[in-house]
Amino acid sequence: MQEDFLGLAGLFFSAFISSTIAPGGSEAVLALMVSEHQDQVVLLVGIATIGNTLGALTTWFLGYLAAKKYPIESLLETKKQKAIMWVRKWGQWSLLFSWLPVIGDGFCFAGGWLKLSLYSSIVFIFVGKLVRYAAISWMFAGN
Repeated sequence: MQEDFLGLAGLFFSAFISSTIAPGGSEAVLALMVSEHQDQVVLLVGIATIGNTLGALTTWFLGYLAAKKYPIESLLETKKQKAIMWVRKWGQWSLLFSWLPVIGDGFCFAGGWLKLSLYSSIVFIFVGKLVRYAAISWMFAGN
């Protein structure tokens, strides 16, 4: 019982950290756990998705706080503002791709910086991450 809790907590922590500025490998953790616990796929995907979404929202809030003190132009060269430009162009929809390595964190940060709706941001980030984790689980569940 305690071993199960520690495994689920480890998955949550891995997913959370993987979705902040720090690197992580929550996909590998989820794949291993799904292959060992095929009867708990929904629970595992849910925990990973919630952890990863909360990590992305941490990055979103960092962007929101940074925007209060620093205008975009004062911090980044024009060619380094790609995530900002992408989010300006596509708005909330860009947050569906918050799961992408490296640039996904930039989308979340830009979403906060540009003060996109928090509620819409939560939905789009959650959906994008859910689809990614569901796909990973499907590949490793031994269909």
